[in-house]
Amino acid sequence: MAVEELLRSGRLSWFGTEGADSDVVLSSRVRLARNLVGLPFPGRADLGQLAQIQQMLDAVLADLDTEFGQPFDRIVLDQMSALQREVLIEKRLISEKFAEEQPHRMAYISADTRVSILVNEDDHLRIQSMTPGLSLAAAFKMASRVDDFIEEHLDLAFDETMGYLTAYPTNLGTGLRASVILHLPGLVYTRNIENIVNTTPQLGLGVHPLEGIGEGAHLYKISNQLTLGYSEAEMIENLQAAVGEIVSHERRARKALSYFGKDGVEDGVWRSFGILSYARSLTEQEFFALVSRMRYGIDRGIIKEVMPAAYSEIIVAARDGHLKYFAENENLSAGEISAIRATRVRAILQKYRTQG
Repeated sequence: MAVEELLRSGRLSWFGTEGADSDVVLSSRVRLARNLVGLPFPGRADLGQLAQIQQMLDAVLADLDTEFGQPFDRIVLDQMSALQREVLIEKRLISEKFAEEQPHRMAYISADTRVSILVNEDDHLRIQSMTPGLSLAAAFKMASRVDDFIEEHLDLAFDETMGYLTAYPTNLGTGLRASVILHLPGLVYTRNIENIVNTTPQLGLGVHPLEGIGEGAHLYKISNQLTLGYSEAEMIENLQAAVGEIVSHERRARKALSYFGKDGVEDGVWRSFGILSYARSLTEQEFFALVSRMRYGIDRGIIKEVMPAAYSEIIVAARDGHLKYFAENENLSAGEISAIRATRVRAILQKYRTQG
């Protein structure tokens, strides 16, 4: 996938309506932090050392296409505009920290957008693998393949006692962070979400609203908080089990809503679908709330007029940065962006209308 196509595309193959438990779990991600032997962490490295890190990794990562059977786009951050970086952040392919101005930062992103390798962020390497639905094992397998490929060619900083050495002590050990994005309107509507948020720390996990997304979207990220003293398999299994429990709670909450307060919930679903279908102006904040209710209505079989895949594209293609980039105008006013968003949403809903 060419960089231009990557930026303009309104879909991410790892996010949305496919995969196990996809009515609740939108995607899974595994991230590995790695560093090269004998070189300081990026935060302590000088420009010459940062350039050396980049060159060493370039020599290896240039062969990713052959090794993994698909093209990888090489993106040099200081050659990207602020708007292009914003789009990549919205698509969760790079982090806000990575997008900050600093020389010798680059990313390798696979054509299917499921693998993203960041060079010279906090660590020399951040390997991200993203998969649809509840599929942590698959995400871990792919991240491990990339890790093994790199380790065949370069020496990575590892200590027999401390494990992989990382810029932050919280990542010591496996250097693994696993997370899952969940859509939890049922728990929010029944006011049980705080119970989940407050109990997960006892399991070494954290649940937080998805960063960069309005609270009305009802999207939450659950991730492991511990990386030292546990094996990768134990971390994945622990998170997988916890997510399974949350999925069960969410489904019970949705079922309860179909009996208690049904009319009010269905009215909110149809009002949201109606506004999305006909509005001429939508702010990003109200859009998130409306599209969450629409997705809930689709999952519960209330709305049958549009296919579930509409949500996957709308939630990507109607963000501020993506709309400005698509319009080739980063100076659009808030009102202009809201008008373009409404037009784009209507077009996507029409695209995914069911027959009959």
